[in-house]
Amino acid sequence: MSCFRAVFFSLLLFNLCTVQVGAEEIVLPVEEEPLAPLTKQERNQRLGQTTLVGVGFVTLWGIWQWDYFSSAPHAQSEGWFGNETANGGADKLGHAYSTYIFSHGLAALYEHWRFEEEDAALYGALSSFAIMGYMELGDAFSEYGLSYEDMLANGAGALLGYVLYRDADLASKIDLRWEFGFKPNKGDFFTDYENSKFLLACKLNGFAVAKDTMWRHVEMHLSYYTRGFEDEEVDRVRKIYVGIGLNLTDLLSRQGWKEIATALRYIQLPYTSITAEHDFNK
Repeated sequence: MSCFRAVFFSLLLFNLCTVQVGAEEIVLPVEEEPLAPLTKQERNQRLGQTTLVGVGFVTLWGIWQWDYFSSAPHAQSEGWFGNETANGGADKLGHAYSTYIFSHGLAALYEHWRFEEEDAALYGALSSFAIMGYMELGDAFSEYGLSYEDMLANGAGALLGYVLYRDADLASKIDLRWEFGFKPNKGDFFTDYENSKFLLACKLNGFAVAKDTMWRHVEMHLSYYTRGFEDEEVDRVRKIYVGIGLNLTDLLSRQGWKEIATALRYIQLPYTSITAEHDFNK
């Protein structure tokens, strides 16, 4: 399922950077009237087509790469963040993050198609959850099995995606990001949890009290990550940290680099924060 996420992550991040930023730069000629919102029938047609394309791609790729429909359907509980789990919970954060960014990419696409902003946020989250949920359902017919925790993580990512896309004020304060290190352990970096960190960033420039001060360049981080869960390693690490980082989204946006600034709402550059960490295994 990692290759699917890699493809969709790339496409949707590109969509976010081009559609959202491009929309700000479109200037209609004075004599032209703005295009009317889609009718209910047109909206439902586009929603159905988008979801079917996603489901169709998952089905074809699942049969080819993940052995869909090769086993009797089965489900299982994988646990959450325990030391005895396969990835210490990092994979659950990966599911939430993937559904979150898919929801924003689809919402931006729907808004580009003249959906009302609130409808775009809602249907982007629902479409994302439907596609990711179908992927998990497909796992039930393979050696992986459907994971209850993965489904709940997908739901949490879709919900957060809806809230932050719909509420611009809250989105100016909070980001959900993925940080990837410079020492990949395997070819598929989208499931290389040994090099991944998922974090919430609180951007001080979103608060009126800091917006016109030097503190607008600062953001606070809260993250969880794991190490040592590959190959049954003994010295496993499950760390939570708080950090202080540089608000590159604000800095680059002020310099006119809006595409890069938009991308950095979803990606955290390594070594751009100072952290204080706690290891749950010690």
